[in-house]
Amino acid sequence: MNITNLTINQLHRHYRERDFTPQELIGYLLQRARELSGFNTWIHLMGMNEARPYLDALAGHSPDDLPLYGIPFAIKDNIDLAGIPTTAACEAFAYTPQTSAFVVQRLLAAGAIPLGKTNLDQFATGLVGTRSPYGATKNPFNSEFISGGSSAGSAVAVAQGLASFALGTDTAGSGRVPAAFNNVLGMKPSRGLLSNQGVVPACRTLDCVSLFATTAADLYTLFGITAGYDPGDAYARRNHPGNTTSQSPEPAFSFAVPEDSQLAFFGNHEYQQLFQRTVTALEKLGGDKREIDFKPFLDAARLLYEGPWVTERYLACRALIDEQPDALLDVTRRVISAGRENTAADAFTAQYQLRAFKQQTDALLAPYDFLLTPTAGTIYKIDEVDNEPIKLNSNLGYYTNYMNLLDYASVAVPAGFTPDGMPFGITLIAEAFADQRLLSYARLIQQSLSLPLGATAWKLPTDELPHGSEHDSINLVVCGAHMSGLPLNHQLLERSARLVKACNSAACYRLLALPGGPPERPGMIRVDHDGVAIEVEVWSMPREHFGSFLAGIPHPLGLGKVELDDGSWATGFICEAYIEKASIDISEYGGWRAYIETKAS
Repeated sequence: MNITNLTINQLHRHYRERDFTPQELIGYLLQRARELSGFNTWIHLMGMNEARPYLDALAGHSPDDLPLYGIPFAIKDNIDLAGIPTTAACEAFAYTPQTSAFVVQRLLAAGAIPLGKTNLDQFATGLVGTRSPYGATKNPFNSEFISGGSSAGSAVAVAQGLASFALGTDTAGSGRVPAAFNNVLGMKPSRGLLSNQGVVPACRTLDCVSLFATTAADLYTLFGITAGYDPGDAYARRNHPGNTTSQSPEPAFSFAVPEDSQLAFFGNHEYQQLFQRTVTALEKLGGDKREIDFKPFLDAARLLYEGPWVTERYLACRALIDEQPDALLDVTRRVISAGRENTAADAFTAQYQLRAFKQQTDALLAPYDFLLTPTAGTIYKIDEVDNEPIKLNSNLGYYTNYMNLLDYASVAVPAGFTPDGMPFGITLIAEAFADQRLLSYARLIQQSLSLPLGATAWKLPTDELPHGSEHDSINLVVCGAHMSGLPLNHQLLERSARLVKACNSAACYRLLALPGGPPERPGMIRVDHDGVAIEVEVWSMPREHFGSFLAGIPHPLGLGKVELDDGSWATGFICEAYIEKASIDISEYGGWRAYIETKAS
């Protein structure tokens, strides 16, 4: 079968051109998966009879009405697929669910076709991909090396070109480390945006369903489909309006990196060189790099396994570990059993510590578009991990363990290869609900490096991200409380608006301080004489969010056309003239910001 790649756009192109049908593709991929069974990628690989109901459901549909029409995907075997056993890599724990997980249901409804359930570190406890009674999942670049875990099989299935995308889970790095070791992208969304209903918990308060794909384009599409609020998930959160549409990376952006002395590569000089090369590449793309103190992140990370959160892992499988301890692998049992010993006092003490770390790390991240780190400082061979399972696993979590504790979003991105051909990856990190922003920079990096897709010879497509054009957005001129750093600026940011430029209006306006508040607001009135230039900002807002923004504008303000100092016109705030007599003319200050600064002094 002549397949260029398994990206969503490319498969839909094949279907439209009738190169093959979804049934033919699924049959081919399942056969390929059986041929690659030595990698221990799957716990349950579907047969055609099991896949047929999903294929039959495509009848009467096409890529024009189902965004994932005929798209093959893999499911980590701690996530439910109706009628297929969920094992969490522990046969004694296995059960057969009657319904699929909430996130799986959304994918099936969009036309995606499940290929099976993938191997994982038992009970999602590990970053190595070797802690499974179904065999260590091998790295497709070199089978002597680990694949990373715990979402080992999901990452490998995508890397081997067996699935367009895969579901994983991520509590301590399980959706990012395997991505780095297999040259694919791994998205760990903001906590609560993807439902955990139908997912075997590791740490219920921290768990995230993660996404693996070969391009930022596909992650964008998948995030849009899977990030739906689920009232049946007690830890679900509603997405912010500004995190629902694609964004463009700023031409000049800032990013933070840990101080050089805090970077850890565990003797892997090749990874160290690749990270420095990536930093240099980002600077050439317009990035302004600044070093920050990484210690609060590391301090928070230690709480995950040295603090009471390991008790959540114990609670998730308490009956089994208490009554049938031999059903668990020795290393898994050792890690989880430690959760028996924590007290309520331990839990509250750790919460207080975490809150303090959160304040510190939020302040450190605030000035930057994202934090950049290696996804992992090194990679190990399977026999090395077998000989020293706890310590080496801990090393792999150096850059990942703090993420969910501190409530951040992240995307792992391929960033090159060592001289012996092993993948290296980086991770972009930002505050919760910054997922779309991170995807925009992931796209930028992926396009600039143009690496092959996964472990295949497939080249990166040029159309890899659905990207908003100028016709999909509206430029908006603001002159008051919506400007950067002022009280209502959040109304723009929540709607994915981005700052285009700071400039002045044409010299034909008067600026008024309007009555009422809080917050205090100005109004611009166009005049025939005695006009001045007013300081303004131009923001670009996605068209789909413009209506909700317009609905919130109070009288006497409205939107009309504002002339800028370069002679161009743009939509902006204007003010009805009747309010002039009840207002204070503040035109002499040249702008709202100067006026309020004068008042404050």
